[in-house]
Amino acid sequence: MAKPLIKVDLSKPANEQEMIHNRWHPDIPMVATVKPGDEFRVECVDWTGGQIKYNNNASDVRDVDLTKVHYLSGPIAVKGAEPGDLLVVDILDIGSLPSSEWGFTGIFAKENGGGFLTEHFPKARKAVWDFHGVYTSSPQIPEVEFAGIMHPGLIGCLPSRKLLDTWNQREAALVATDPQRVPPLAALPHAETAHLGRMSKAKAAIAAKEAARTVPPREHGGNCDIKNLSRGSKVYFPVYIKDAGLSMGDIHFSQGDGEITFCGAIEMAGWIDLRVNLIKGGMAKYGIVNPIFQPSPVEPRYLRHLIFEGISVDEDGKQYYLDAHIAYRRACLNAIEYMKKFGYTGEQAYAILGTAPVEGHISGIVDIPNACATLFLPTEIFKFDINPCAAGPKKMIKGPIDLSVCR
Repeated sequence: MAKPLIKVDLSKPANEQEMIHNRWHPDIPMVATVKPGDEFRVECVDWTGGQIKYNNNASDVRDVDLTKVHYLSGPIAVKGAEPGDLLVVDILDIGSLPSSEWGFTGIFAKENGGGFLTEHFPKARKAVWDFHGVYTSSPQIPEVEFAGIMHPGLIGCLPSRKLLDTWNQREAALVATDPQRVPPLAALPHAETAHLGRMSKAKAAIAAKEAARTVPPREHGGNCDIKNLSRGSKVYFPVYIKDAGLSMGDIHFSQGDGEITFCGAIEMAGWIDLRVNLIKGGMAKYGIVNPIFQPSPVEPRYLRHLIFEGISVDEDGKQYYLDAHIAYRRACLNAIEYMKKFGYTGEQAYAILGTAPVEGHISGIVDIPNACATLFLPTEIFKFDINPCAAGPKKMIKGPIDLSVCR
């Protein structure tokens, strides 16, 4: 049985809890120590640290302070881990905290993070989700229910000093190419809201100026948002510092491939049971730079899908060369337009693609000039027949129900 290792207090601000941090830095003090073979439980707050509430008002999504996220539990020292090793992490089990049996998803305002389709959906919207065992449903998205694939959206080890410097240099160079862009090209260090766990105030005042934001995935893992990283998964993380420094958070009840609304998964507070081991010198032995993982053997099996195709031609008809980003965006937009024929608003359809276990594929990346991306929408998540037929689509969604708006 997994022993309790890190507990959180949902009634207390996340930035006042010493076992939580919201930046990556090699000098963040470890909050617990385990040894290879240990099994342990880690509790996590939701990624915003409680900024989003269970209600029908999207103002909290509009106004969320994204310089504070993500709030992570850790870092955890693993005895014997050294730079160049692989940290083997088994995700044994995962669930929601008993005092917080609900989740949320949001479409972020363009000026505050945006999302994959922010040009089409620039305003903040929110849906809350009720959990029914392995299933979930939302009062803002009628006639939909599905089984979730719970997983940590964010998990990884602390970077070395050299790796941190590399991140900051390359991301600053990217932002410098278009410093006024909205949303920005990257999330650079922001000292004012950095929370570095148990680090002393004097040291934190210096470290916060260079501590990396947790927004993107990087070489150490981080915010990869891989929906199949659920119970039964095994992850091989590169180790960059002594004792590894494993941290995690951003737990999702469910997510579609790409988490396309940015806060596109069903976000929740929860717990994770883990087991750790080491492969000494594993990075060199296997040529690993980024983590690799084995997917979960336990996940919902939806057998029937509608598959929407997109190519690398944008909405204005501009041709791109083998651009998988454009192709996947078009596949998503095609799926949204289809769902709108049954009465869903564009925002509701967008949220479905972000939260339900849809699959995204790069189906073709060699046939110049068009990459082909596909989106697999499971038809069994709908409480009506959403397949095409000779009679045409029947409007199933009636009334003013929609994702919550800002008040």
